[in-house]
Formats: sequence, structure tokens, C-alpha cells
Amino acid sequence: MIVVRLATFNLMHGRSVRDGLVDPERLRKAAVTLDADVVGLQEVDRAQPRSGHADLTAVVAEALGATHSFFVPALVGTPGETIRTATDADADGSHPLYGTALVSRWPVVEWRVERLPGAPIRSPIVVPGRVMFLRDEPRVLVAAVVESPIGLMTVASTHLSFVPGWNVRQLRWVIRALRTMPAPRVLLADLNLPGRLASTFSGWRRLGRRPTYPSPAPKVQFDHVLLDPWGGAAVPSVTRVTTPDVPISDHRPLIVELSSGTVWDRTGG
Repeated sequence: MIVVRLATFNLMHGRSVRDGLVDPERLRKAAVTLDADVVGLQEVDRAQPRSGHADLTAVVAEALGATHSFFVPALVGTPGETIRTATDADADGSHPLYGTALVSRWPVVEWRVERLPGAPIRSPIVVPGRVMFLRDEPRVLVAAVVESPIGLMTVASTHLSFVPGWNVRQLRWVIRALRTMPAPRVLLADLNLPGRLASTFSGWRRLGRRPTYPSPAPKVQFDHVLLDPWGGAAVPSVTRVTTPDVPISDHRPLIVELSSGTVWDRTGG
């Protein structure tokens, strides 16, 4: 029997909702709790003053004993302050960065990045006592072809817009991009789409159905592990789904455990 663990986790740049502090040691402990073979990370900081200039992707990778990771910035600067859209040239810079990452214990054959523009209009957001109109942010998709114990597969991470409708458009861009990569394909993401809407608009199978937000007492599932149904015949079984209460973020991580007695069929379309 082959068992693999996949996870998605919106880090909220490692901040605790309990005391508002960012402590990389808390993030390390949370990552150890995940014990996942591949993790999609969203709202990830690198070299940000608010998170102690830490490389949060590297913290997670070290905690998991993962030798393969890729952080892709969506923004240069600190959200809420002065920012600009990141480019591929910013990935190795020393500026404060914010984006999405993928961490893998398995060897990576190929990395791929797709940049997704933010919505062109401001969107109303309800905060305590008032309504604010916020400008959307650009988003990124980071994908990898990995050599897993159950065969070659594509895994990807993204964080879609909070603007209704625009996130659905972004999701369709993501699906088109991933379907140019080898099957089976799994998306580990904060889609900002609640519950079954993620599978309704994507056509992909939800491997884990648990509320993930807000973290103290989850009521809504924004975080998803989705499997492309075009992935071949021998699909592993979901044996366990968990959303552990960890000491950081306003989201809980979603962990999906799969088991299979055979290697996945690599010939899926």
C-alpha cells in the first residue's frame, strides 16, 4: 500500500490571529504538523519586515525535510503599503516579496509559472462597522511535475482573487494551463470559492470537504485539494482528511491522505 499526503495552507504571512505576532518557530511547528509530501502555500512572505525578513517557504521546506521548493512573488513591497506587480526578474531580489509557493519532498522534473492579472475594478469588502472598496492584487500559479511514489504527476498551488466572478475566470485560466502538463493533476489552493463552487466551476473532484475559514471556528471552505478527472483510471482512494488547529493564520491547513496499491495511469489526457 502506497500512502501520500497532500496539503494546502494559506499562511497569512505566518501571523497568529491570537496575538498578532509572526514567529517563524510557530510556522515550523505548524509545518511539522502537516507532515505532507507536497504543500501548496499561499500568502507567503520573503524578506518582509512584518515577518522578520524570514523566507517562509524555506522554513516550511526545512521543517518537512523537503529538498524541492519554489516561491513565486506576486507583489514587491508590503501589502497595505507601497506595492507593485512582481515579475520573474524579482524572484531572486532582496526586496520585500509576497506570493505563492510549492514545497515537495519528491523530485521535481519541471517547474512552471503562470501570472494571473488582478481584477480591473475595486471590490466592496465588509469590515467591522464599514464597507471598503479594495483594489485586487495580481496572482500567480506555481506548478511542478513531480516523481511521486504513485507515478509522475502534476501538482500546483495558487491563490485566486476575492472578487466574485473574476476568481472563476482565473480558475479557468489555471485549468487551461495545467492541462498542458502531465496527468494526473492536483491543485492545492485557496480559491476564494466556498465549498462545492470550487468543483462546480472547475469540473475537478474535491478530495477533501472540510471548512477551513476562519481558523478559530471554521465555517466555510475556501481552501481546496482538487483532482483533474482527466487523470487516468487508477485513482487512489482518499483515506483521511484533516484540518488541524495550528498556531498561525486565519485559515486552517487542509490535508488529504491518499492510498493506492498501484501506480497511477500516466496516459490520461
